[in-house]
Amino acid sequence: MNDRTRRGGERREPSFESGRGDSRDDFDLRLSAEDRSVRSHHASHRAPARAEPRDMPKRERRTGNGGGKGRGRGRRRRSIFGGLIYWTFVLGLWCVIGVGGLVAYHAAQLPPINQLTVPKRPPNVAILAADGSLLANRGETGGRTITLGEVPPYLPKAFVAIEDRRFYEHFGIDPIGIARAVVKNVTGRGGVQGGSTLTQQLAKNLFLTQERTAARKIQEAILALWLEQTYSKDQILELYLNRVYFGSGAYGVEAAAQRYFNKSARSVTIPEAAMLAGLVQAPSRLAPNRNPDAAEKRAQLVIAAMADQGFVSQSAAKSALVTPAEAAERVGAGSVNYAADYVMDVLDDFIGAVDGDVTVLTTIDPKLQSLAETTLVEVLAAQGAKHNASQGAVVSMAPDGALRALIGGRDYTKSQFNRATAAKRQPGSSFKPFVYLAAIEHGLTPDTIREDSPVSIKGWQPENNSRTYRGPVTLKTAFAFSLNTIAVKLNQEVTPKEVVRTAQRLGISSGLQANPSLSLGTSEVTPIELTSAYASFANGGQSVLPYVIREVKTMAGKVVYTRKASNFGTVVQPQPLSMMNAMFHEVMTGGSGSKGNFPNWEVGGKSGTTQDFRDAWFVGFTSKLVTSVWVGNDDNSAMKRVYGSGLPLEVWGKYMKAAHVGQQPSPLPGGLWRSGPKSIFDDGAPVASAQPPQGVPNQPAGSDRAWIPPAPQEKNFLERLFGG
Repeated sequence: MNDRTRRGGERREPSFESGRGDSRDDFDLRLSAEDRSVRSHHASHRAPARAEPRDMPKRERRTGNGGGKGRGRGRRRRSIFGGLIYWTFVLGLWCVIGVGGLVAYHAAQLPPINQLTVPKRPPNVAILAADGSLLANRGETGGRTITLGEVPPYLPKAFVAIEDRRFYEHFGIDPIGIARAVVKNVTGRGGVQGGSTLTQQLAKNLFLTQERTAARKIQEAILALWLEQTYSKDQILELYLNRVYFGSGAYGVEAAAQRYFNKSARSVTIPEAAMLAGLVQAPSRLAPNRNPDAAEKRAQLVIAAMADQGFVSQSAAKSALVTPAEAAERVGAGSVNYAADYVMDVLDDFIGAVDGDVTVLTTIDPKLQSLAETTLVEVLAAQGAKHNASQGAVVSMAPDGALRALIGGRDYTKSQFNRATAAKRQPGSSFKPFVYLAAIEHGLTPDTIREDSPVSIKGWQPENNSRTYRGPVTLKTAFAFSLNTIAVKLNQEVTPKEVVRTAQRLGISSGLQANPSLSLGTSEVTPIELTSAYASFANGGQSVLPYVIREVKTMAGKVVYTRKASNFGTVVQPQPLSMMNAMFHEVMTGGSGSKGNFPNWEVGGKSGTTQDFRDAWFVGFTSKLVTSVWVGNDDNSAMKRVYGSGLPLEVWGKYMKAAHVGQQPSPLPGGLWRSGPKSIFDDGAPVASAQPPQGVPNQPAGSDRAWIPPAPQEKNFLERLFGG
């Protein structure tokens, strides 16, 4: 074969290769150097240079050298395209490697997958009233755990419709949802969209912080995949509904339903379910109690999405749009929270640490709780500013110590300090019953005569409120009109230590100073302990320990605590009890508490006012209810002449009268002591002398009447009858 033939063959080689559809450069990508040398050797022995393939187009055969230039340009274009594919592939490969490394790095920051567990939900304490209605929830979440089977089907579907419509189709991450969100964000249609699935949101709530970083999103995606592999879709949805935050301290759909609609999630309507589902996007901005218009517009979107996906019928959707949900208004000053706080204070004493959701049945009567709150708030609103009285407290309990109402302040939203259980204040004259009881137990009676006159003890000179003195009076009269001098003298007579022992026996647990001023209530006590001490006078003399918890159950229904009937023993014997109740009753019928008395009931009570009008009290009882009212200021500043027989008695009287409506009247246990027969000439105001005149023998030791001179009418009659 000559050189021309070889050259011709070499020239024909590109044309032959073109017939195969490949260029030399394309083959270089696939063949080794050795393969190319072999192919070149065989190419030199092909057909003569002028031979042309029969299938070659005529136009190409006629083009000659000009066709070779066109083929060269085609080879260059194909070479550029092939290079672009190659480098795109290489770049993509490195991107995959980089993303994989990034994912692996952030995955390494998480706990080992085989050790990963869903954090335990903080326990919730559901506090119920005596009738089983919910008073409050306590715990970090604000509501108990609820299952999908407990709520109407449209509630969880509302969240799926607006937050993750492909929830039951994706594997934890929704590429389609992410792409859709990217398109909408780029085009600006539909506002800023997020691509997170419900599973990703749950992963964030369970394991991660709320920071918006790429690292957190990567970890969120990893955890979402783990959740999908570990739990079923319904389990994930149930976890989500119990963990998502709804604002105002409400975690979980049950807490949110209680917070915004004052009902359980089991009872929400379609509009309410839609509003709750729409709320999770921005709890602070869409809260229905603060921004009802924005919450309603968002709920309309949820309802439309539910109808579009067939979760509710078109007619139900139209009805829901016509009657939108409205947040429930909070009624009153939130006083039930004072009772709930007290429940939490004492709960540990009965069941220890709470490690799961529990339900606490209390003794609180919701009607009496509301009545006490309303009465206190209205009286202070009408007269508080005038008298510089800013705060108050009410404690009301059954004679056995079961708390029926507990008002720790004027407005819980403004002050959570529980004045009913934690504020120690001077009781003033409301402490005097313990002095009189000690004196009666030492042999005196309500008819015992003592001198209302100035008294001085080591320079201390207490006075009556009126700054006047009545002379000889019975203990009943002294008690009814709260004469200070008589109480101080009785305290000295039986000794302050004995008075301290008597008060402590009836349930006063605060520290008491055994000094002369003890009789005027200078040692501080709390309203709840003073009320429980008075309860012994209302229940027949039995010791009382106040209580508010009746039963505690787990969510599974297991009873972990039940209060059993208990008898702490007798602390007031029958005769002293009837004498004390007679004096308490005298306060209500003719003494400082007469404005608060109500018919058909044996009512007892005692007022109390401290120095400079810093504290004012009224404590009273029937056979059904024992109630105390305190009025004052937190900074211990003086009020403007507020006596216990003023604002406190007004609150007490209104509350107690309303609380006894419909109740069958019953007498006080032990009855009321009656005085012995008196002379027909006695005007009801006996007088006495501490010592009988010379020549009149002393009465036996322990006598309560000593020597009683003739009454004035009797003396005049004898003088007229027998001469001067």
